[in-house]
Amino acid sequence: MFEARFSSASHIRKFIPLTSSIPGFKTRGGATRKSIGDDGKAPLRSPRTVSHAYDGGPMSSGDRSFITENSDDDDENAVSAGSYRATRRLVLAAVADRASESWFERHDGPTLLVTLAIYTSWLFLLVLHRYVPWWITVPLAGYVVQWHFSLQHEAIHGLRGIPGWLRRALVWPPLGVWFPFELYRRSHSRHHRNHHLTYPGEDTESYYHEEEDWEDYGDLSRWLLIVNQTFLGRLLIGPFLLTPHFFIKEVGKIVAGDLADLGIWVRHIIAVALILLLAAEAFEVSALQYLAEFVYPGLVLGMMRSFTEHRWGERPSERTAVVESNWVFGLLFLWNNLHVVHHAFPTLSWWKVPRVWRQHREQIQAYNGGFVFRGYGEIAKRWLLTPNFIPVHPPSSVSRNSAS
Repeated sequence: MFEARFSSASHIRKFIPLTSSIPGFKTRGGATRKSIGDDGKAPLRSPRTVSHAYDGGPMSSGDRSFITENSDDDDENAVSAGSYRATRRLVLAAVADRASESWFERHDGPTLLVTLAIYTSWLFLLVLHRYVPWWITVPLAGYVVQWHFSLQHEAIHGLRGIPGWLRRALVWPPLGVWFPFELYRRSHSRHHRNHHLTYPGEDTESYYHEEEDWEDYGDLSRWLLIVNQTFLGRLLIGPFLLTPHFFIKEVGKIVAGDLADLGIWVRHIIAVALILLLAAEAFEVSALQYLAEFVYPGLVLGMMRSFTEHRWGERPSERTAVVESNWVFGLLFLWNNLHVVHHAFPTLSWWKVPRVWRQHREQIQAYNGGFVFRGYGEIAKRWLLTPNFIPVHPPSSVSRNSAS
């Protein structure tokens, strides 16, 4: 009963056997399959292939490995989710030949336009703050701040059409105050080790806890964590639970003598102070107003996106969701709501993600075990006041029961 509530679709065993474009890709049992195209010739090798960061290594757009989620299933099951020919079409649709991209796309034009829109909107909202009622400012400012978080996420995986120093400079300003970009980049790269998804201590973005840790928590802590697993609770108290967790951890490292990240934090604190000073002196927006009307709403929207982004599943591919949505939220999250596509192709540019999802919806649904929602309204209706799961990691319960 405990495991069933965590993996309602985890028994769907189909998956997408995405192969490498490198000749000699190994299939089950160590056999070698020639990477020959439909015309009998060697397939195209795109210079913009995708790395699938199982190992947490660099996810550059020049890497040559595709998703390599090997399985013990037989070839018949593999074909059931898509033949080799269909699989190859999915890979090509996802990464495309760089030669087919326009100059605008090769130089990340869509992302640069988003960058311009974010900073322009942010300044616009500050300028008009004294003239606009708070109930209009809050949703708009929250949207812009969360949009900036999405831009930072895109810079971790993509935005390779411009020099690295410029990429970092464009997203470094901490409009959302919350966390230094350098630490977020490091932490998020660890999150992309897909075989470790949801595992406490391994997945840096997991909401799960080991059962023995859970039993050591006090009643209030357990109650807060369960409330945080309801949709309404995540939006209201999620930011207050998440932010101190990171700060306490980082302060603990510094107190313990680990000063490796001290410089990052000094730069971040100075930048936050300058942003708050600019808001107060130039636009008469106090620090408290900025935190309440810009930062908190931005974090709330982030909590909404990540609410059921991952859950435990027997197969790593079944641990990542898709939330179909409209252009308002799609653009806000830079289509990261189609999250399993992002985890399969982490360096795929955000504006290409919807096309891959639309064209290969059935295959991707088979890959992630049908972990798909029609929108955030469906999620809110299902879990507004009901926990989507009790945040005790199922494998820890199984191993502990086996040991006893």
